[in-house]
Amino acid sequence: MITVENLCKSFTLHNQGGTVIPVMEGAALHVAPGECLGLVGASGAGKSTLMRMIYGNYLAGSGRIIVGDLDVARAQPREIIALRRRTLGYVSQFLRVVPRVPTLDVVAEPLLALGVDGGAARERAAGLLSRLNIPERLWALSPTTFSGGEQQRVNIARGFAHDYPALLLDEPTASLDAANRETVLRLIEEAKGRGAAILGIFHDEGARGRVCDRLVDVTGFTPARVA
Repeated sequence: MITVENLCKSFTLHNQGGTVIPVMEGAALHVAPGECLGLVGASGAGKSTLMRMIYGNYLAGSGRIIVGDLDVARAQPREIIALRRRTLGYVSQFLRVVPRVPTLDVVAEPLLALGVDGGAARERAAGLLSRLNIPERLWALSPTTFSGGEQQRVNIARGFAHDYPALLLDEPTASLDAANRETVLRLIEEAKGRGAAILGIFHDEGARGRVCDRLVDVTGFTPARVA
C-alpha cells in the first residue's frame, strides 16, 4: 500500500549562498495492508522528513513514493489533494484548523469532504470525541481554545474519522495519560484490523512494541551512512 524506492532529498539554503544540505539518500520501505511499520532513529535522522515526503508536503529529490496506485513524488497537486481526501490520512503532532469552526465539525470534516451525510459524519465524530474523553460541552467550541493535550486528542479523532486505507502517525501517544493512550492504541489496532497500512513514529517504546509489526531505522538512509 505504501512503497518507497531509492528516495533522496536535500535542502537548499538560499539565505546562505545556495548551500545544498543532503538529508536522505536511498530510502526504501514497504508497508502492506494491515501492517504497522515504525520509523526509528536518532533525533534529526529524517523520520519526520520521510513522513512529510510521503504525504506530499516535501518534494522528493529523486526516487518513488507509491501510495495505492499514485507516485506522490511525481503527482500533480490536485492528485495529492485527492489522495489525502480518500486514501492517505496523517495525524501530526499539531492541530491546524480554521479558527471558530466547532470541534465537532473539525473532526467530521474529512467525512463531509467525501460527501457523507452531515448527521452520519457528526455522529461518527461524536463517537470518537467521546472515546478520547473530550467533554461534550466543548464540542461546539473551536479547538484552538483547548489545552495542548485536548488539541492532540481532537487531532487524533479527526485523523481516524475516515477509514483511510493508509495512515501516517507522528507521535500519536505523546503526552497522553494512560486512559487516552490506551484508546489511541486501540484505534490503531482497529485500523490495522480493517486493513489499513500504517507508518508511524513512536518514541513510546511500549506503544511501539504493541502496535508495530516491524521497525525501520532511518539512520541508514542519511548520506553519511550510505556506502
